[in-house]
Amino acid sequence: MNKKTIRDVDLKGKRVLMRVDFNVPLNDALEIADDTRVQAALPSIKTILDQGASLVLMSHLGRPKGKVVAEMGLKPVADYLNTLIDADVKMAPATVGPEVDAMVAALQPGQILVLENTRFQHTEEGKKCEKDEQITFAKQLAAYGDVYVNDAFGTAHRAHASTAVVCDYMDTCVAGLLMEKELEFLVQAIEAPARPFVAIVGGAKVSGKLEVLQSLIQKVDTILIGGGMAYTFLKAQGHNVGGSLCEDELLDTARKILAAAKEAGVAILLPVDNVAADAFSNDANFKIVGEDIDDGWMALDIGPVATKAYADAIATAKTVVWNGPMGCFEMSNYAAGTTGVCQAVADADCVSIIGGGDSVSAVNKSGLAPKMSHISTGGGASLELLEGKALPGAVALDDK
Repeated sequence: MNKKTIRDVDLKGKRVLMRVDFNVPLNDALEIADDTRVQAALPSIKTILDQGASLVLMSHLGRPKGKVVAEMGLKPVADYLNTLIDADVKMAPATVGPEVDAMVAALQPGQILVLENTRFQHTEEGKKCEKDEQITFAKQLAAYGDVYVNDAFGTAHRAHASTAVVCDYMDTCVAGLLMEKELEFLVQAIEAPARPFVAIVGGAKVSGKLEVLQSLIQKVDTILIGGGMAYTFLKAQGHNVGGSLCEDELLDTARKILAAAKEAGVAILLPVDNVAADAFSNDANFKIVGEDIDDGWMALDIGPVATKAYADAIATAKTVVWNGPMGCFEMSNYAAGTTGVCQAVADADCVSIIGGGDSVSAVNKSGLAPKMSHISTGGGASLELLEGKALPGAVALDDK
């Protein structure tokens, strides 16, 4: 992953085509609800403009499925970007086409043009399309720049026209500063972590983290499991999980993961106590229980003893990778486990890498984000790296 970056090329007088990840949440008034991804792109944007280049930005937003969906348009993001930087930000009426061609041709150094959502009317953006159609779209995009920059780590695991195929039709393709930072932290954690290496894996389902768990067994010293996925493992060990989230079809798989970890000498910690509720609601009755949950009750967070055990394991770590919350932290009665783990990671003398939308939300909500070494903008991409998979959007860039 030793890729050239915008520091390695002369951009003066050039027109730069940059893929960013402006897939941000918008509220009902079409205002940005969380600007993390926009802020993360600013260092690259400013660096490119400071070199005397003009800039064409492209991104997707949501899943419009090839249709024009007004509430998924990028104009609110372009307008917001205009308030953050001292530059002229223009909004294109489409992703490609004659009118966009003219706007690109007229772009002057220091100016920015934001293309419309790459998924509007372009099913050929994705990989589930005819290859010839995808190539045609990629060539249209490639015509908009002298240099291609990928700063969209959150979509680097997608072999899309705007993230990977476009590189086949441009002479110079480099990483942005965000992409560089993401790869630096995550690849380092995978290939040469400081030890002990502790992985914290949470979230709803084992099925969503199956491959990463299998991969982590080959890399880490300890795995802490929380969230809904913990109850598939507890049931696999013979515990009653009541109405807790559980994937019965994966009980054998869970047993195999536990056995593989034991054989590899990797400790897997599961919650020895839990916060159980009689309904999925912050207003429900709740109580602290052990590893067994009564029928009619569901576990919605790890308990205080488990939280302490997890914090103790984290305190010994030199590298921590965290993906997925410990419980339903959005509800205050079931947030203590996630908050406790977050505090432990912040307090540990370690390199801490936070990946995944819910984990990032929890860290931001806690106010402890400044104490983390790196907060990844790409949950899916970071998971695939941890699984040992190549990221097409990164692989396509020029090597140093």
